[in-house]
Amino acid sequence: MNEQFERLMARVESLVTRIESVLPQPLQAPDWQASVAYRYRKRSSGHGSLEPVRHLGAMRLADLKEIEDQKEKIRRNTEQFVNGKPANNVLLTGARGTGKSSLIKACLNEYSSRGLRLIEVDKADLTDLPDIVDVVSGLAEKFIVFCDDLSFEEGEPGYKALKSILDGSVAAATPNVLIYATSNRRHLLPEYMTENLTYTHSEDGEVHPGEVVEEKISLSERFGLWVSFYPFSQEEYLIIVAQWLSSFGVGQDAIAAAKPASLVWALERGSRSGRVAYQFARDFAGRDGAATSVAAKVILPYERVSASAVAPSDQAPDHST
Repeated sequence: MNEQFERLMARVESLVTRIESVLPQPLQAPDWQASVAYRYRKRSSGHGSLEPVRHLGAMRLADLKEIEDQKEKIRRNTEQFVNGKPANNVLLTGARGTGKSSLIKACLNEYSSRGLRLIEVDKADLTDLPDIVDVVSGLAEKFIVFCDDLSFEEGEPGYKALKSILDGSVAAATPNVLIYATSNRRHLLPEYMTENLTYTHSEDGEVHPGEVVEEKISLSERFGLWVSFYPFSQEEYLIIVAQWLSSFGVGQDAIAAAKPASLVWALERGSRSGRVAYQFARDFAGRDGAATSVAAKVILPYERVSASAVAPSDQAPDHST
């Protein structure tokens, strides 16, 4: 009888263990010595975890050129944060491929030796932000919660969660956590022409439609620092292309000959961003005989390069025909 009871209890314990494995668990602190950057991931079972990022880009603030105003704003705010002084949550908005994400990663490399850490959180997981903040709130390190390419559609749950964390929760702001977010939308939500019309009621019965606009801009206003990025000029684009090609070992004669093709490439893509310049350089340098060496110094994606780094470009040919 005792042997049967023991077998039964063993099976019960095994069953309980299996049930517990699929139930949501409290977020556990990772090994904080494993990395300076972490990524929050939520499994299909509902378990969330902070996983160390093993391979980090080597970008530095000094490597980012032609965005000096933006860089100085982010550097100053991050410096204040690391020094324990008041600092703001940051929203970086503007043209795609102009260095928004690269600037945040460069800040991490610049200040990680002084206790700065980064946690990347996907938009879909922003509802778990309070749990993440609870895990890091008692630590001495300073944490940037990084949300890349942030924007919301109507009714998404992460919108309310982020508003509450930024400013509006009954809990006091955590002094060692800031949120840095990038977006192509200034106000993070879609906006419609009808919302700007000065009428007092709408067809669907909204009595105070002006309050809809207030609701939409309330999230972006909770970021204390706005940093805007702008598209590249043609000259800047050509300088970036030349710098990228040089980093891939392409000779100066080939770089000069690549200008028309790089402009056509940008025209086909509908953009003259640093990202497009990087993609063209990879394509051009990868062709047989185009590059002498690909083991060159790594240049940061999306960076702008100063005009002094490359000889002034010739007048770009007309590709309108």
